[in-house]
This record gives sequence, structure tokens and C-alpha cells, in this order.
Amino acid sequence: MPALTTIAHRLTFGDALTGLVLGIIGGSAAGVALAVSISESSILGGVFGTVFGLFFAKRATNPGAGLIWGLSFAFLGWLMLIAKPFQSANMFHGARDRFPELVGVLVCLGSPVGIGLGLRGRRLRETRKSEFSWARALAGGGFAGTLSSLIFSQWMYEGNFFPLVAGLELGSRSATVLSHFLMALLIGATFGLLFQSDVFSYGSSMGWGLAYGVFWWFFGQITVLPMVAHRRPDWSAHRGSELFGSLVGHIIYGLILGVVYAIVDRVWVRLMIESDPLNREREGPGFRFLRSLRWGAVAGLSGGLVSSPLMLATGIFPRTAGLGSSLSTLVGFLLHLLISVFLGMSYGLLFRHEAPSAGWGALWGSSFGLIWWYLGPMTLLPLILTGECDWSTDAASKLLPSLVGHLVYGAVMALTFFLFEHHYATQILADPRTAAREMRRIRPVGTPAPALWLFALGLGVLLPILLGG
Repeated sequence: MPALTTIAHRLTFGDALTGLVLGIIGGSAAGVALAVSISESSILGGVFGTVFGLFFAKRATNPGAGLIWGLSFAFLGWLMLIAKPFQSANMFHGARDRFPELVGVLVCLGSPVGIGLGLRGRRLRETRKSEFSWARALAGGGFAGTLSSLIFSQWMYEGNFFPLVAGLELGSRSATVLSHFLMALLIGATFGLLFQSDVFSYGSSMGWGLAYGVFWWFFGQITVLPMVAHRRPDWSAHRGSELFGSLVGHIIYGLILGVVYAIVDRVWVRLMIESDPLNREREGPGFRFLRSLRWGAVAGLSGGLVSSPLMLATGIFPRTAGLGSSLSTLVGFLLHLLISVFLGMSYGLLFRHEAPSAGWGALWGSSFGLIWWYLGPMTLLPLILTGECDWSTDAASKLLPSLVGHLVYGAVMALTFFLFEHHYATQILADPRTAAREMRRIRPVGTPAPALWLFALGLGVLLPILLGG
């Protein structure tokens, strides 16, 4: 027992020391970029790294988990200690002025400290039975990134808009297209390297893609690409507003990447790893598919009904088919319920076994609502109606009332689906012949999902407000 205590103290000391060193380096870099006192920023960075190493390093079991925890902790620190949006009458005006510090803490502190301690955590605390596969991560992630870029190109490249390399002037369209595909390949390959261990379903993979797309907008679009073009990075909110369309592009690409990677990874596991000819499923995939559709349809209808008063109060129903549409309230309400049922069915297929508790279900559902705000009124509806996507800050500002409705809808819908799933799982777990298999399907507690919700939901909601202000 004393030996175990000694080892634990050594691990904690090593985590704190690693975080301290990485925090000081990152703080110095942030000080240079923000043109502030390097000594003060180094001290603050060291404090950030030390605190993260003491309290969050045990959750950074791999580089991807470390990155998400680091980003969420950096975002929370900026929100509570720097921006302080709730301490003034115009709560978001001061936060907009502190946007450069947000970029600095995410790029220079949260990401390097999180990844560094995640690498250390993988080496010292690896507990998974299956070993990490570099080939599976690089090949699967790279292929998923390239394929996602091809899917993305169906409506992006025709308008000569390349969100992943927006603002990078290369002189020719062919060079821009090649750079866009190379960027997509890089993002896909690193996505596989970071999140191979945490992808449980298509839905959660979309969540990871959403968060990674937001991160790459801060890291690549705002920071690295200007340096590639031999320009000083501009971290101002004004520059962020100019690149808001690229932010939405990164989010949409990240969502596509998440789904495609989950499919590619599932195929890889089935072909290369899994082999279980003796233990047969209690039900065929067709029964599980239809059951998820049925539960999702009822859950979607309940979410649509509960969110209807909010949609009615904000005047969303007449514009359900788009900002330029004008429907009667009754027709808009019926169309809203129809879309709600469809979205609930898609949630049932994508997020099965993701919520071990009602709270987890509500947060996954809110994330799903946020995803569909970017996919639906921001992208697909204007694309269907006009043939073009309007990813401007003006369009986002006009659609902000519907964002609240999407979040409420997602939470209620996911809670209803969880009740169905929980009731069924209780029956399955009572049978020892199927209990072990069912438990393997449910996402375990202790994954970086809470950090994902804080980072993705927080910034996914806050950025349209800050950059559209």
C-alpha cells in the first residue's frame, strides 16, 4: 500500500511538472502574440498548466482526451476570469473585446498542455485491452478526411469558397483546391490519431468532429494559415467576424468527418479486429434499426411539442422553411413537428447507447440540437431554397432565437429517447446471457464527453453571439 501511494504521488508530481513546463512555454507564446508582458503571461501559463496537471491529468488518458479537457478548461478559465460576461449590463460586449485572449488560451495553453499530458497519460496509465493502432488511425482518418472533403465539395467548391483555407491566396484555383484537400487530409489523419479511443457511435463522432472543427478554426484558420502566408496572426474579434463563414465551414466539415470516420472505423474493426462466431446477437440489426427509428420518432415528436411554445413566442413558425419564407402559423407548426420527428429518428440511429444517465442524454441531445442549427437553418434550408449557403454573421444573428429552440428540442427529445432505451436495457441486463454484451455497448462514465459538451456547446452558442455583435 505505501508503494502504491508513492507511485501515485510521483505521477501527480510529474503531471504538475509537465503541465508547468508546457504552460510556461505556451504562456510565453501567447504573450508574444498578444503583445503583452511575457513574464506575466508565462506565470499565468505556468499556473494554468500546474492546475491542469494536478486536477485533470488523470482524465487525460490519451492525446485526444487531453486536448478536449485542455480546451474546455482553457475556455472555462477565459469565461470566468477574463471575459466575465455576466458582470456587466451588456454582458457580451466586454467578452467580444477579450476575444484575442480566448484565441490565445485555446491555441497556446489548452491545446499544448492537454495534448502533452494526454501523451504522458497514454504512456503511464494505459488500461485498455486493445492497443492503439497507428495504421487504423492514419489510414482510416486520412481516408475519412479526404472523402469528407469530396462530399463537402459538392456545394462548396462550385461557389469558389474553400473554408478550410479561406484567406490563403495561392494564385490559382488548382493550387487552392489541392491545398484544401491536403488540409482535409491532415485534419482527418490527426482526428483518427486523437479520437480513435473515444469514438463509440456515429453521433458521438459527430460531436468530436464539431469540437475538432471549432478547434481547427482557431488553430489553423486564425493562427497557422496567416503565418504560412508570412503574415502576423490577427486574433481580433473583427477578423473573427470576417472569417465567420469559414467557422461554419469548419463545423460542417467536422460533422461530416465525424460520421465518415465512424463508418470507416467501424468497417475497419469488423474486417480486421472483431471475431465472435460463438456469441450471437439476441436480435438482428434490422430489429434494432426499426426500434431506434420508432423510439426516435416518438422522442422527436415530444421534443417538437415541448419546444413549440418557444418557437411560437420568437416567431419562428412562419419562417420554418427559411428566412425568406412566410407560412401560416398552423402550417409552420405542422412542418416543425414533421421535421422534429425526422430529426428524432436520426438521433435514434446515431446516438444509440451514448447516454448512461438522463443528464448525459440531455447534454448529448443539446449537442444534437446545436448541430442541427448549423446544418438546418444555417446551411441546408438556404441551400434548398436559394442554392447558396448564407454563413454570414447577419444570417446567424437573425437565426439566434431558433438556436434556443433547437437546444430545448434536443434536450427533451434525448431525455424521451433515454427513457425508452433505459426501460429496454433494464430488461436486457436482467438476462446474464446478454448483459455483458449490452454493457459493452454503453458509453462508460469517465470519458471526455463532459469536456466535449462544455467546449462544443459553449463556443458553438457563444461564437455566433460574439462575432455577430
